[in-house]
Amino acid sequence: MKAWELVRQMTDNAVPKLLSEEEQTWEALFEVEAAEDFHMKLLWQSNVPGSYAPESIMLAAIQSKENLGYIVDNGIELYEQGLEALKNGDMVRLNMITTELWHAVNNARKDENAESWKYKQYHDWESFRSDARFPDRMPVAKDRLEQQMYAGWMAQIIGGAVGTMVEGYTTDKIRETFGEVRHYLRKPSTYNDDITYELAFLYAYEGKGKAITSADVAKAWIGYVPSGWSAEEIALRNIRYGIMPPDSGIFGNPFGEWIGAQMRGAICGMLAPGNPEEAARLAWLDGQVSHFNNGIIGEVFNAVLVSLSFVENDIRKIVRQCVEMIPSQCEYRSVVQFALDACLKSDAWEPAWRMCEKRFEQYNWIHAYPNAAAEVVALWFGNGDFDETVHIIAMEGQDVDCNAAQILTALGIITGIDGIRDEWKEPIGDELKTYLRKYRTLSIKELAKQTAAAADA
Repeated sequence: MKAWELVRQMTDNAVPKLLSEEEQTWEALFEVEAAEDFHMKLLWQSNVPGSYAPESIMLAAIQSKENLGYIVDNGIELYEQGLEALKNGDMVRLNMITTELWHAVNNARKDENAESWKYKQYHDWESFRSDARFPDRMPVAKDRLEQQMYAGWMAQIIGGAVGTMVEGYTTDKIRETFGEVRHYLRKPSTYNDDITYELAFLYAYEGKGKAITSADVAKAWIGYVPSGWSAEEIALRNIRYGIMPPDSGIFGNPFGEWIGAQMRGAICGMLAPGNPEEAARLAWLDGQVSHFNNGIIGEVFNAVLVSLSFVENDIRKIVRQCVEMIPSQCEYRSVVQFALDACLKSDAWEPAWRMCEKRFEQYNWIHAYPNAAAEVVALWFGNGDFDETVHIIAMEGQDVDCNAAQILTALGIITGIDGIRDEWKEPIGDELKTYLRKYRTLSIKELAKQTAAAADA
């Protein structure tokens, strides 16, 4: 049947009913209005759920567009007008200004003198692959694989829990408030948006294996993930209306080089243990659901990091390999290379980090660049010591939960579950709580078995 025939059938079969005032449901629109207004306010002024760090998506959109090499005309003026409307509770005006500001961001002018345009832009896997230098595939010990997966997942969950407590703050403010972070600052929670997307990828991969496509991942997102933030929110909105990857990560998205893809790389490395090129390929097709160019390359970096951790115990060697993998023409390479060079010039983590902190100060704390630098410094000076790596990555600030979860996955795989002290493991137990549809509570041990079974080993 044609669509018009189905509609006609529905209309022809409809029997008039005289509704009472209560049955007419007009007032349900007030609930919709309240939900929409609540979301609108969050775009302008909000606090991170786990750490209460302040953020403004609308201001960050201007910043991110500028980082990409564009000029947002009247951006700050519109932002200030929006804050005034928010302060006055003028939702009519706030909605109008929000539209104006998004229009200004989406139609920003190219800044020909911007640093970002000096580097090659990678728009697809094939062009990146042709320039990248991947380490060779190495065989993994299949009899150890499940235990490695268990240690990796446990370490990732620990890292997310530690990081959620302090994300969004600077080194100085963390130290002033908490001193040196070497343990949980409160009872840990396993809720984390990072892991949500990794689980969605795992479920999609289980159905398709190596034949998985970005469209498969996008459908898993829209099925399992109820809501997102920044790049992920925009991608979910695009997917919901049929805009599929790679367009879902590009259309209307100023946050395409934020950390949202970089924070998901670990699962791709776990599904391609000892096979860095395949891990990178999976990361690319996952990353382009919500990100582009350097945002995707951030996910590739972490995927390769985790993939190599199954076959190499020297974390500094792995870091070097991951840096050297990235093409020299790529801006992301300049970021991680700067961080590595800072490590080689320093005798301790903090001097190296201070160089990076200054170098990338123009980027949002959720951007991929300062967080990639933080990963390199923490891994280098942690030098395989789980506790010290936790300490460094926590003290660097930025998007700590994302950074800690990714790099500790690699360390967990290397050290094994016995290399992680009970102080970290016992408060977690075997329970992972998520906000995924259908999967509210998971067993970490069962998740490890599931991942090992799915992995291309």
